[in-house]
Amino acid sequence: MRLVRTLSSAALAIAASLALVVPAEAAAANYVALGDSYSSGTGTGSYYSDSGGCKRSQYSYPALWAASHAPASFKFVACSGARTGDVLNNQIGSVTATTSLVSISIGGNDAGFTDVITTCTFGTDSTCTNRVNQAKAYVSGTLPGLLDNVYAQIRGRAPSATVVVLGYPRLYKVPGSCNVGLSDTKRAAINSAADALHTVISARAGAKGFAYRDLRGAFAGHEICSGDWWLNSLSWPVEESYHPNRNGQRLGYLPQLNAVTG
Repeated sequence: MRLVRTLSSAALAIAASLALVVPAEAAAANYVALGDSYSSGTGTGSYYSDSGGCKRSQYSYPALWAASHAPASFKFVACSGARTGDVLNNQIGSVTATTSLVSISIGGNDAGFTDVITTCTFGTDSTCTNRVNQAKAYVSGTLPGLLDNVYAQIRGRAPSATVVVLGYPRLYKVPGSCNVGLSDTKRAAINSAADALHTVISARAGAKGFAYRDLRGAFAGHEICSGDWWLNSLSWPVEESYHPNRNGQRLGYLPQLNAVTG
């Protein structure tokens, strides 16, 4: 009996210590993960069979957060290729008055992310730079209003929710260790687009009182052409290209969400 009591006491102690790992507010959270491919986990190479073209992955930061925090509910509706309009048309319905946590990355596809990468891959330095400048003009001129609309809809549907807006990393280390592929001129131009997105997204998120997380610093030293890549370069299938890999999601994005939620 003494051994049983000892084992029971030990089990209770272990259970109590484990309970401390998950903050009470996180365990009680009704979490909704919105956004594009950087939130769905495209690039990690493994996806839920029922997610289809949205390519939602168990290795994405929303799924990893849910697995470690065991929220009361988890609605994972982020989708590869999503733009702001897709969030409003296909995702926002998952946000309700009972939602207490929302995460989102959005805006890159509105700015023409795929076309920018394609143009820079196959075009000249000047063609690439011109296309990036077009994207940056869109980011500064049109994207703010689109983001304001999305953020207003989130806040209107979930007045008390903590909303975490996650940005985008710079894709390349310039100069880096890559001796083939895009020129440093192209790489620097693409990075400048990430900087433009940061400027606008952080400002619009801040204006709504949302928590914004800058991924550029988190990925510093882990860009393409660095010594430890957290991003895919040109890959197969091609849609895996230029997205965070599993380390990018686990070591880059997830800590940024944890920094807000605990």
